Amino acid sequence: MASSCFLGSIVFTCPTNLSSRPASLFPKNLTCCPYSSAASRFESLSIGSSRRKVSEVMSMATTASEMGKEEKKRVEIFDLEENLAVDLAKFTAHLSDKYCKERGAFTVVVSGGSLIKSLRKLVESPYADSIDWSRWHFFWVDERVVPKHHDDSNYKLAYDAFLSKVPIPPGNVYAINESLSAEAAADDYETCLKHLVKTNILRVSESTGFPKFDLMLLGMGPDGHVASLFPGHSLCNESQKWVTFITDSPKPPSERITFTFPVINSSAHIALVVCGSGKAEAVQAALKKTGEVPAGSVSAEDELVWFLDKPACSKL
Repeated sequence: MASSCFLGSIVFTCPTNLSSRPASLFPKNLTCCPYSSAASRFESLSIGSSRRKVSEVMSMATTASEMGKEEKKRVEIFDLEENLAVDLAKFTAHLSDKYCKERGAFTVVVSGGSLIKSLRKLVESPYADSIDWSRWHFFWVDERVVPKHHDDSNYKLAYDAFLSKVPIPPGNVYAINESLSAEAAADDYETCLKHLVKTNILRVSESTGFPKFDLMLLGMGPDGHVASLFPGHSLCNESQKWVTFITDSPKPPSERITFTFPVINSSAHIALVVCGSGKAEAVQAALKKTGEVPAGSVSAEDELVWFLDKPACSKL
């Protein structure tokens, strides 16, 4: 289980109220309930571990700010999803080691969907025994407002395939309180994050003032959505909230909570993992800017890495 962020029957108006929350409300086993040189081109796309030079992948003019974002982006392409999973595990384990040593904690955010399957190598040797799981703090970039045992629950998906296989302390796993309404669950999760900032578990970006997670592991839908930020939806333009809610999701279930783009893009590192030919058009739209898809708006403060298999990049 996890540690659940939740309001229960109490309304918290600021993070300091969390410290007065009765201990009984926190069950120990529950829930808190780079590198292209210009924006017109990626210097390298990778197939497996070997890189090859690629000429123009993008041909649009960009601002100086966009140039900076492109310089922190790289695209890795793999012949097989199996090879992608191997490199994703190495990437994640390296960052885990770095942040556990530097700050004594590693804040990791995941999405649902096929992303969780691609994390399977982390629960195998050598990572299962070498990663310092006790220092991990585990979050979700979005969640469906359904019971934790429901098949649509991102918590259930991550628990069954990942969390149940590694010794992350239950109190370091922050699931939503699904007993609340979508709006209240989003507010409660944001309150939880602010409490973790206050206790120095979670950093704040000096440039944006939003929480700065060490690593976000994101998937992308065939329509180019990330988290629960869908094409054309007004939530893509939310600029103030850390966590918000949606009750009209074009993909069921309709009620969800989601991190906003300012939070996503304040992350130190992001891995955007996309596999399958069914997502090739959205990958093309995001990377070549041939269309407006939410995934094309993802950036990171230190490094954004696209992990793609060959079918996913077939239209690049």
